[in-house]
Amino acid sequence: MFDLERFIEECRLALAEGGQRAVRELMARAVSEPGAVLAGLGAPQAGGLVPLYRSPELTILNVIWAPRMTVMPHNHNMWAVIGVYTGGEDNIFWRRLPEGPSGRVEAAGAKSLRAGDCTALGQDIIHSVTNPLGRLTGAIHVYGGDFFAAARSEWEPDSLEERPYDVEKAKRIFAVGG
Repeated sequence: MFDLERFIEECRLALAEGGQRAVRELMARAVSEPGAVLAGLGAPQAGGLVPLYRSPELTILNVIWAPRMTVMPHNHNMWAVIGVYTGGEDNIFWRRLPEGPSGRVEAAGAKSLRAGDCTALGQDIIHSVTNPLGRLTGAIHVYGGDFFAAARSEWEPDSLEERPYDVEKAKRIFAVGG
C-alpha cells in the first residue's frame, strides 16, 4: 500500500540525490499501482489543492480536479512532476509569442494523462489543464520549490495576455470546482 510519510521522505531524498529525474522515477513507481495510491490517500471527495508537504525546496500536493474542470494557462517557474492516480488530466502546452504584445501565448502541444501515468514538466513550461471526465481526478504534484510562494504568471483565457498568478484565486477555483 502507498505510505504517504514514506513517499514524502523518499521525495526529499530523491531531490537531494538526483533532482527532478530521481523524483520522476519515484513518482512513476508510485503511480504504477494507482489503486494502492488511491487506498493510501483515500478516494477524492471534493476538488482542492491539498498540501502534503511544503518547504522552500519542495512542495507535494494532492490535486483534486472537479469533473470537467479547466485551469487557465499558467507557469510554475520551477520544475514539476505529476502522477495521476485516478481519473485524468489533459494538458495543453503553450509558448510565448516572440513578437506578441502583453506576453501573449499560443498552443504548442498537448499531453493526456490517465491513472498510472506520470510526466515531468520543465521550469519554463506554460500549460493549462482540464479534467475531461465527469468524475473527480486525483493526482500527486511535486514541485521543485515552494508552490505557494513563487512569483509566476497566468494567462487570461479570452485574450491570452499575461498577468500575475493569483494563488488564492486558484485555491478558490479548486474549492468550487472550476
